[in-house]
Amino acid sequence: MNLVEYIDKGGIIVYILIFLNVIGFTIILWKFLTIPRKNAMIKNIKSKLDLTNRSTLEIQIEYEIKKLESGLTYIKNIASVAPLLGLLGTVYGVFKAFEEITQKGLGDPTIFSGGISVALITTIAGLIVAIPHLFAYNYFISTIDTIELKAKKELLEK
Repeated sequence: MNLVEYIDKGGIIVYILIFLNVIGFTIILWKFLTIPRKNAMIKNIKSKLDLTNRSTLEIQIEYEIKKLESGLTYIKNIASVAPLLGLLGTVYGVFKAFEEITQKGLGDPTIFSGGISVALITTIAGLIVAIPHLFAYNYFISTIDTIELKAKKELLEK
């Protein structure tokens, strides 16, 4: 069985997971391209502000950090929702399996294998989507925290 057949067998839940994956990886790619350049944020703030006014400086640092964090909520939500969608598919697949057993009896094990197959496919798809999004989210948060600390150290401790 090839990948397309697995996706078709997983049904609508797998298609939703693929859609979320495309959105999430688009944001991840965007963040990988924009966050490293934001280390120049400190120079940017220096050029805009009077360094003697600490309260204005702190507000500007917070503003720049919030700009860096934009989009990360989507990555976090995808990492959280994907396993739940996989679990939903699992429950649906097991339900289908029991429904088949109820209608046709338990004589032939292949009767309920389709439902179990859907359950496993959606679980796998949910985890495949969630794991890289969780890693990416944690990486970006860590990177942004480092940039924030560096900015505060360089700009506020003078």
